[in-house]
Amino acid sequence: MSPTPPARRLRLGLPRRVFSQVLLMQVAIAAGVAVLATGLFLAPLSRQLDQEAERRALAIAQTTAQDPQIAEGVLTTPPTANGPVQKEAERIRRATHAEYIVVMDRRGMRWSHTTRSEIGGHVSTDPRPALAGHEVMEIDNGTLGRSARGKVPLYDAHDRIIGAVSVGIAYDSVRARLISAIPGLFAYAGGALAVGALAAWLISRRVQRQTRDLAFSDISALLAEREAMLHGIREGVVALDRGGRIRLLNDEARRLLGIGDEAVGQTPDDALGAGRTTDVLAGRVTGTDLLTVRGQRVLVANRMPTDDGGAVATLRDRTELEQLGRELDSTRGLIDALRAQDHEHANRMHTLLGLLELDMYDDAVEFVGEVVGDHRVTAEQVTEKIQDPLLAALLVGKATVAAERGVALWVSEHTRLPDRLIDPRGLVTVVGNLVDNAVDAVAGTLHARVEVELRTEARTVVLRVRDTGPGIPADQRELVFTEGWSTKKPPAHGKRGLGLSLVRRLAERQGGSATVDAADGGGAEFTVVLPEALTEPELEPAVREKSLEPAAVAEEEAR
Repeated sequence: MSPTPPARRLRLGLPRRVFSQVLLMQVAIAAGVAVLATGLFLAPLSRQLDQEAERRALAIAQTTAQDPQIAEGVLTTPPTANGPVQKEAERIRRATHAEYIVVMDRRGMRWSHTTRSEIGGHVSTDPRPALAGHEVMEIDNGTLGRSARGKVPLYDAHDRIIGAVSVGIAYDSVRARLISAIPGLFAYAGGALAVGALAAWLISRRVQRQTRDLAFSDISALLAEREAMLHGIREGVVALDRGGRIRLLNDEARRLLGIGDEAVGQTPDDALGAGRTTDVLAGRVTGTDLLTVRGQRVLVANRMPTDDGGAVATLRDRTELEQLGRELDSTRGLIDALRAQDHEHANRMHTLLGLLELDMYDDAVEFVGEVVGDHRVTAEQVTEKIQDPLLAALLVGKATVAAERGVALWVSEHTRLPDRLIDPRGLVTVVGNLVDNAVDAVAGTLHARVEVELRTEARTVVLRVRDTGPGIPADQRELVFTEGWSTKKPPAHGKRGLGLSLVRRLAERQGGSATVDAADGGGAEFTVVLPEALTEPELEPAVREKSLEPAAVAEEEAR
């Protein structure tokens, strides 16, 4: 038989909900403030009432001492219960509602008292200060109990001190006045407490809405989880307030942007300086997956507004993907070039075989020399003008594919492109799509030709691709960049109209533009402008993986 579990002990504590906790704390604070204010008010009020009673007692004593009958009676009559001093003192006491009025001579003997039997006896308190000519105000205990007392010297007609007058006001009457004031004070304190409780309830309701009625422990756990997540992810996170100032940076954002905690509280312009990265973080450039450069890093940025008027920007380091992207593009270009060269090589081998079978040995030797020379000249011309190996390999491969389709692909004499591209993969995509479209447009036409021009202006790359095709009507020059729009029949395996749309999207993502116009002599001319596409001359790109050049492979095979 299992033992009976112990009874669960009830534990009293704060409620878990933030609304209840805030309300309870606010009400407790309001109640504490009300009690404290009441106490702070009652303390000086009690002292004020005491002082008022003491001053009243002193004033009655002064009035009594100035009565000539009192001084004359002390000098001329004995201290008796029916003497003139007693009668005059009692008259003044009843008129002023004093507790007692005691008139004494210089020996401290009473000449008047509320209790007749006390007349002729010595006073119970020290009369020396008053007999020395001093006025006294105090709270003291006498034969009639605790009272507010005032004592003054008694002078004769020649200003000589012949005694003193002591007047008392019952202390209980002062306390009664104080107690009578307490209910009013509590009424005011209760009203203040009610107003404070209402204000606390309104504040608690607002806190409840803002915290979604979570417990403080839940909020603390969420904050801890947020900190762990922000500093653990491999994406940079930058949070900005409604004023555009940086309010949060995680570790990855500090690393990617090259800034520290001193940037918190500053605007992106102050923390980073002028540039595209600053424009993206500040929201002056909008879009998704925006490409930007910070130092030697290529970053992909996205900015999302928040409900409070601020924004959160995320940053991804694209330089870490460059190696894989370059290898993939190199492989694709190599495959295209090898496929075209295989087809062309088969045709040339057939031609060479025919010349040998016809015993035209001299023509065969001349034919082989021309083929090898053409390959070498094409590769040398491209690599001399375009120093980026990935882009040079692409154009050599595209030239081979175009030649197979009867199209001459030329690199303009004005082309000069250094090996300092920040995003060679993006430029390869742009050039590849434009060249493919141009070759498709002129294939099968007479004297088909495509010309590629790549030149730089400071850190800006300008690309122009011209063809000798039919061109694009003026009313359709913007439509060609629309996704899904094409003049060609869609293939069975997919859809057309993606290449030019991708070109414009890539250009705009890097802060550039893509346009089309009529080429000189007919055909179309596409122009793509990519600002900040090159690194500074003294800087090396963060990732510079040397790719295999298809031209070199083709030349080696030709040998």
